[in-house]
Amino acid sequence: MLIKAKSNILSGEITDRAVFESRREFIKAATILSAGVMLPGAAHAQTPINSYSASLHVSDRTDVINYTNYYEFSTNKHDSTILAKVLKTKPWSVEVVGEAEKPGVYNLEDILKDNPVQERIYRFRCVEAWSMVVPWLGFPLGDMLKRFKPTSKAKFVEFTTLYNPEVMIGQRSSRVLDWPYVEGLRMDEAMHPLTMIVTGMYGDELPNQNGAPLRLIVPWKYGYKSIKAIVKIRFSEDMPETAWHKASPREYGFYANVNPEVPHPRWSQSRERVLGSSIFTAKRNTEKFNGYGEEVAALYSGMDLTKYF
Repeated sequence: MLIKAKSNILSGEITDRAVFESRREFIKAATILSAGVMLPGAAHAQTPINSYSASLHVSDRTDVINYTNYYEFSTNKHDSTILAKVLKTKPWSVEVVGEAEKPGVYNLEDILKDNPVQERIYRFRCVEAWSMVVPWLGFPLGDMLKRFKPTSKAKFVEFTTLYNPEVMIGQRSSRVLDWPYVEGLRMDEAMHPLTMIVTGMYGDELPNQNGAPLRLIVPWKYGYKSIKAIVKIRFSEDMPETAWHKASPREYGFYANVNPEVPHPRWSQSRERVLGSSIFTAKRNTEKFNGYGEEVAALYSGMDLTKYF
């Protein structure tokens, strides 16, 4: 499936030269067989997959790694960045269960070996009405899921975060969420070419606070769908009960598609603050489906998008 590029973001705008020169060393060290770097406008990119307004710029790495929501550690963004550093991400494995022909426990090394990494520059829109643009390293979620051979009964795929309250101290309290964190997608959403499993960003390994070693990115949905530190995948016939929807169904729906026309019950979604230069820059208008409508709107044909999904 060819997805048209609309961006003039160049590879040299992503980060400094030292990080770019380390990309190949990182990929080799991670035992990844090959890397397909997909940058908008790049002459060698056979299947460009990024969709942006020309005025958007890639966010500064320092801002992105220091402004994160990771309630498993803390509800404070700065504190979670510090506390997450103690999480050990090696060894790591993912349990696959449910409606699939190849359930089992898969080691991270085997997952990486079977899924060559790509670089994709995506918008990221938080439900809190702030946004950023990030160059992620990873691979299409659908490529990985196909290897588990989901059956015809698999209508949804559910993801679960690591539960380790000794280290993830935010999990010691159920004041905010009922742990472990659970998210889910419809199978057609999960198999869409834009949906991505992330293993790194900015040409380097994924920092703990950004979801290492495996996280989900669904660029047309609010960020709470992009679950971090995945340890379990379950294929199911029924829609899973997700963490934020369970905590507050009126505010956090299962679909969570970015929609400027539908406000959060406590704030507007029509505008967003753009992360930049360690502070927020001027606001910009929020785009429906976070700017990816041309690619994903057909998934929701006939659905009432005036509802808060």
